[in-house]
Amino acid sequence: MDHLMPEKPLGVALIGTGFMGKCHAMAWNNVATVYGGARPRLEIVCDASDAAAHSAADAFGFARATTDWRAAVAASAVDVVSITTPNGFHREMAEAALEAGKHVWLEKPMALTLEDATHMAEVARSHPGAVTLLGYNYLRSPAFKAAEAMVRSGQIGEVLAFRGVYDEDYSADPSLPWSWRMTHEGGGLGALGDLGCHLVSQMIALMGPVDELTAMTQIAVPTRPSDSGPKAVENEDSAMALIRFASGAQGSFATSRVARGRKCRLQWEIHGSDGTLVFDQERMNELWVHRVGDAGFTRHLTGPEQPEFAAFCPAPGHNFGFNEQKVVEARDLCSAIAGATNVGPDFELGLTIERIIHAMASSHGRPVKLGK
Repeated sequence: MDHLMPEKPLGVALIGTGFMGKCHAMAWNNVATVYGGARPRLEIVCDASDAAAHSAADAFGFARATTDWRAAVAASAVDVVSITTPNGFHREMAEAALEAGKHVWLEKPMALTLEDATHMAEVARSHPGAVTLLGYNYLRSPAFKAAEAMVRSGQIGEVLAFRGVYDEDYSADPSLPWSWRMTHEGGGLGALGDLGCHLVSQMIALMGPVDELTAMTQIAVPTRPSDSGPKAVENEDSAMALIRFASGAQGSFATSRVARGRKCRLQWEIHGSDGTLVFDQERMNELWVHRVGDAGFTRHLTGPEQPEFAAFCPAPGHNFGFNEQKVVEARDLCSAIAGATNVGPDFELGLTIERIIHAMASSHGRPVKLGK
């Protein structure tokens, strides 16, 4: 599949040099190699630590390093800003980039609060020439794209139900030190904002809008050790919800950051009148399919017949990976900047995702109507 790509190099600023900052840098370094078009110019990398910024500039190939994110955003050589900072900086940085006339690639979650996300979407609307994209990279895997196409083409009939789980265990150890991620001011939501929003992004892509939900949250480890003594955990370790979609289909949702043994269990299944689909991110190159008349499930392995896979590898069975998803995401951003349709999630769709996870956080076992 051909994609519209920029003919002139895009100037890139990257703010944040951690796990996702490195993912963005690798994507910027590889997007033109894989998909063609002009190779982006890596202009500025920014981090709160001067040493980290300069180390990243050397490692990733950026021309300059700085600790001044405002200068990075305002630089005339910069066309697009990648933001991979802690959640509490998202709104200020994204809005500053938009006001400076830049395109924005922002890691999820979109914002700390629903109010922040609403304002960010308003600012994006007021700058229609700016492309916004949120880092929901799991939407780019070939297996997910295959499932999405099967649902849309009616291959499993009328869609009746969704069951989804996203569990990890990075906070399962109660001796894990307290951090900003466990506060409303620094982290916003907990498992819902870190993990659950990914599941929501896939859920609504497959199932359509959510009409109503009823949810509960839990703080499994109420305090964490710190240098100054035990500190309270403010946001949820886990959440569960029952969902009614606008289509009339039903769903269940669960997410946890304290699920022992789970590393990236982004798992869901869809029940249709003529079949069932099953996917698990820990086995991201497999989609399991059952159709009427089958004795059980058939494993469909991703391969070069799928465009997202073929762009990287011509050989079936060689597997597609986490960072390849990020390169596809960079391609979609570049393509939208070049004038193609923005497949998103942009800030508008990101606001929809935020409304759902914040509704889950505020439900406390009571139904919450979302509608439009």
